[in-house]
Amino acid sequence: MIWTRVASAVIVLVCFASSAVSAAESAPDALDYRVELTTASSGFDGQTCWVHARAGAIPAAAPGNPGRATLVVMTMQKLLLTGSDVFYPLHNLWTDDLGGTWTEPQLQPVFERQVMGDEIEMTVCDFWPKWHAASGKLLGTGHTVWYENNRVMPVRKRHTAYAVYDPDSHAWLPWNELQMPDEPRFANAGGGCTQRFDLSNGDILLPIYFKRPEDKVSSTTVVRCRFDGAKLRYVEHGDELSVDVPRGFGEPSLAKFGDRFFLTIRNDVKGYVTSGTGGLRFDPPKPWTFDDGTELGNYNTQQHWVTHSDGLFLVYTRRGADNDHVFRHRAPLFMARVDPDRLCVLRATERVLVPERGARLGNFGVTDVGPAETWVTAAEWMQPQGVEKRGSNNSIWVAKLKWNRPNRAIE
Repeated sequence: MIWTRVASAVIVLVCFASSAVSAAESAPDALDYRVELTTASSGFDGQTCWVHARAGAIPAAAPGNPGRATLVVMTMQKLLLTGSDVFYPLHNLWTDDLGGTWTEPQLQPVFERQVMGDEIEMTVCDFWPKWHAASGKLLGTGHTVWYENNRVMPVRKRHTAYAVYDPDSHAWLPWNELQMPDEPRFANAGGGCTQRFDLSNGDILLPIYFKRPEDKVSSTTVVRCRFDGAKLRYVEHGDELSVDVPRGFGEPSLAKFGDRFFLTIRNDVKGYVTSGTGGLRFDPPKPWTFDDGTELGNYNTQQHWVTHSDGLFLVYTRRGADNDHVFRHRAPLFMARVDPDRLCVLRATERVLVPERGARLGNFGVTDVGPAETWVTAAEWMQPQGVEKRGSNNSIWVAKLKWNRPNRAIE
């Protein structure tokens, strides 16, 4: 196989925080970062676009990466613009020089759609790769989606899908489904677009959302799994969280900061947050707000965490940013520090990571590349028709967060 290397474009450099940040935040020894905004790919054909750009990092000198730099593997898939959530097989691209150059996207045949019946097909979407240190494997998780006549089936089964990356062939091995308890409420259950946390003993805390296929409201929980390097197994699950608001809770993401775990959750009306100890038990969720008590303005889309040993951050989209023309206000992409005690976003720390150019940015990922660097990856989702008139061209953005002091949690 011939691999074509493409240069990554460095777009802009955002320097350290402005004077709007509190005195404590702007002290000389305070945690801070700069943002180097680059692209891994760009170009729009007018009929499809890349979505779900998320990456996993294989550390230098780890199994499968003999080089001196972290090997970053990104997955993404094509979306049919004339449909709603009509996805095609995952593709793979990678960089071994910290994003200086990227390979061209390569089709991963193991993710081709499977024929399940007359005009019925199934595939994997909402995928997220992440390094599993205990096994020395890059493990990706997502969920299955079923189509009838190339439209998402309204009543369908859903499972968490997972796959292991083979660095020797630069390809994903055949995917499998996580087997949940054989109960009706888990017939539609999956970990699509969710951010997991790996425990030091190798166990995986994987947030999922679930319901009976005919139900309208989903609940969220965290599943403790065991992974032996090939098979992912259910061990137990924690509190079942829900809210009596259209569609309930979905796309939860988990992080640990200090001795507590934090869960951020999507809802149609507003985003929610909760915390707890142990990773399975949580306080009642509450809506996200700024530290002045006003609502954050995030709704009907996901939020994810950026964690540093010295600070907890949220990446999100929201209303109120001169962005009423953007679908569900899903651009620009913001990041701000979180007060872990009050569970609120510190407004003065908010920065734009990826600018708004008409297209939405709500389906994104976070990757710990090393102690000094974290990446936020996002694809310009080219729906509805005409967003390109504001400058978007289906760029795959890589916002590199360069920390001013090492993240001891991943040293």
